[in-house]
Amino acid sequence: MGVQRIGVIGAGNISGIYLKNLTGMFAKRVKVTAVTDLIEERAAKVGADYGIPHIKKTSDLINRPDVDIILNITEPYNHYGVALEAVKAGKHVYDEKPLCAEREEAQEVLRIAAANKVRVGGSPDTFLGAGIQTCRKLLDDGWIGCPVAAVAFMVNHGHEHWHPGPEFYYKKGGGPLFDMGPYYLTALVNLLGPIVRVSGSAKKSFDTRTITSEPLNGTVIPVDVPTHIAGVLDFADGAVGTIITSFDVYSHTLPWIEIYGSEGTLRVPDPNTFGGPVYVKRFREEEWSAIPLLKDYPENSRGLGITDMAEAIAEGRPHRANGEMAYHVLDVMHGIHDASASGTYYAVKSICTRPEPL
Repeated sequence: MGVQRIGVIGAGNISGIYLKNLTGMFAKRVKVTAVTDLIEERAAKVGADYGIPHIKKTSDLINRPDVDIILNITEPYNHYGVALEAVKAGKHVYDEKPLCAEREEAQEVLRIAAANKVRVGGSPDTFLGAGIQTCRKLLDDGWIGCPVAAVAFMVNHGHEHWHPGPEFYYKKGGGPLFDMGPYYLTALVNLLGPIVRVSGSAKKSFDTRTITSEPLNGTVIPVDVPTHIAGVLDFADGAVGTIITSFDVYSHTLPWIEIYGSEGTLRVPDPNTFGGPVYVKRFREEEWSAIPLLKDYPENSRGLGITDMAEAIAEGRPHRANGEMAYHVLDVMHGIHDASASGTYYAVKSICTRPEPL
C-alpha cells in the first residue's frame, strides 16, 4: 500500500496545527484529501488555506474513494457518531481525545472496526515526542531503578478565559479529567504500563461559568461535569500513582509529572507538549541533572500519531497511538468518576500494552 489518504472531519481550533503538520512536516508520508465541518464556512476557509477540497456533508467525506483514514477532530460528544460511521464504512479512524465520551460507545466502535478489519487510533500523540520518549528510554535503561510511585498534576482555572468557544469543556466528554487527563494518563501508561485499579474523588465546584474571551464574552454557561478530580492509580507493575486534574485552581507550584524510583526521581515534561525539559536526580546526587533530548520531534508535532498509524497500516505493524490504549485511558477516567460516586475502588476491566518506543 502507498501513502495513506486522510479526510479531516472538524475545522475548529485544533485543526490548524494538524493541517499545518500533515501538509507540511508529514506531507511525504500522508496526504490530506478532504475536509468538512458542521459550519461550512470554517471548512471552506481551511480548504482554501491548505488547498484541500471542502465537503459539505460528513457522510460524503467518509465515503469518498480517495479517503483511507478519517481524522475525527470534532467536539468530544460527537466522536462516537463520526467514528462509528467511519468504521461501518470500512475506513480507519483516528479520534481526538477522548476516544468517545462513554465506554459503551468506544467498545462498539472498536468491535465494529475489528469486524471490518480497520484500525482505530486515538489522541494524544504527545507521548511520541522527544520529551516523553527520552523519559521512556531513561526508565527502560534503569536510570532511576524500579519505579515505585508517580504523581501527575493538571490544574488551571478553565478555558473560558481564552478559548473562542469553551462551552463543550463543561459538557459530556469534557471537564479537566476527560479534556486534559488523556495527556497525563497516556504518558503514564506509556512510561509505566497499564493501570489495574483506581479510586478517587470528584466534585463540581461551580454550577456556572462566565466566558470572558471573545466572541462570547459575558455568556454564562452551565457546568455539567466535575471540575476538580483527585485520583489514585494502581499500576500492574506495582507502582502507585496520584493524579489531580482541575479547572478550579488559579495558581500553583506543582510539577507536571514526576516518577519516583528505587534509585532516584525522573521529572517528566508537560505531556501536552512534545519537547522537554527532562530532569533526573539520583539518590546520591545533590542537584538535578538536565538530560538532553535523545529522540526526534521536540516541536509541536500533532499529527505524528495518525502519521505513525498510516505507516503502520502500510507496513503491517501495530501503531502506537492505538485504540486499545485510548480505550484503556477512557476506562480509567470513568473509573475514577465511578469510584468517587460509589465510595469504592474500581477494578479496571480493560488492558493494554506499552507501545513500542518511537
